[in-house]
Amino acid sequence: QVQLVESGGGLVQAGGSLRLSCAASGRYAMGWFRQAPGKDREFVAATSWSGGSTYYADSVKGRFTIFRDNAKNTVYLQMNNLKPEDTAVYYCADTTYGNPRYKVGEYDYWGQGTQVTVSS
Repeated sequence: QVQLVESGGGLVQAGGSLRLSCAASGRYAMGWFRQAPGKDREFVAATSWSGGSTYYADSVKGRFTIFRDNAKNTVYLQMNNLKPEDTAVYYCADTTYGNPRYKVGEYDYWGQGTQVTVSS
């Protein structure tokens, strides 16, 4: 059983930064998703196992960076220039695919989520 544990969420003002961490299995590609109240879970970013291939949602491109340290079995999401619309519970997810994936259904295991709140 793969266990994923996110950390690093919190409250930040618009324009600020946060870094999320996910203690991961290190098996394959990993992704970050988010879910705001009343909305569907949506893709944020994904990375291959090596970190050499990444993929981002248009809404976060240029502001968020996904990277991983496989020696520590950890995947990170660096979030800069945060906006109120980034407020959501953020989840990391694990897939058996080698390349980054953006569909919820292509991920097998999920963390418990960490809350990110951006105030205006």
